[in-house]
Amino acid sequence: MTTHPVVDTPVLLEIAREGGIEGRSRRYEKRLGDMAGVYRDADAWEAAVAEHGADRLEYWVDDHRYQEGPGALIVGTSTVLPGRMGDEFALTRGHIHEVSDRAELYYCLSGRGVMLMDTVDGQSSAIELTPGKAVDVPGHWVHRSVNIGDEPFVTLFCYAADAGQDYQVISDAGGMKNIVVADGDGWALVPNPDHRGYRVHAGE
Repeated sequence: MTTHPVVDTPVLLEIAREGGIEGRSRRYEKRLGDMAGVYRDADAWEAAVAEHGADRLEYWVDDHRYQEGPGALIVGTSTVLPGRMGDEFALTRGHIHEVSDRAELYYCLSGRGVMLMDTVDGQSSAIELTPGKAVDVPGHWVHRSVNIGDEPFVTLFCYAADAGQDYQVISDAGGMKNIVVADGDGWALVPNPDHRGYRVHAGE
């Protein structure tokens, strides 16, 4: 007797250029209070919390997923609001995938940003994204989004549903290898003196 796998039903997703998905499975938000220890300038972060409150929205993510198993994809949008913490531009916490060989595609819908990337063995890369540009982040790369503009930086992303995320890897390393800072009207990479190297990831 032949058995057939359970097949998911296709879903129409309406993806907004300004961020957000109609038909999403979930939304999560990160607020200023959630960003403790993410920026190098702790004094600037504490001053921002005192001025704006811990509930100020920093970035948010919508995504759609059918299941968590191998073969499925997660599709979503990431919206990073503009701003600075000291000289450092607004950013996401960043992660490496728990299944570290899983890649991720980011396509810029609006705004202007940088995809900041490191490998555990010491490689580093930073790719600027503007509307119509994309970066295919290979497996084994730690990565985070940085908003270097004055409007929301919105990307459409897609990755394997079984990839998972390890958010602690950056914190354990004292931050990423480089920091994206304001440089006149542009941006620059400066070495992070607190970076002490990444632990060997379980998936490596």
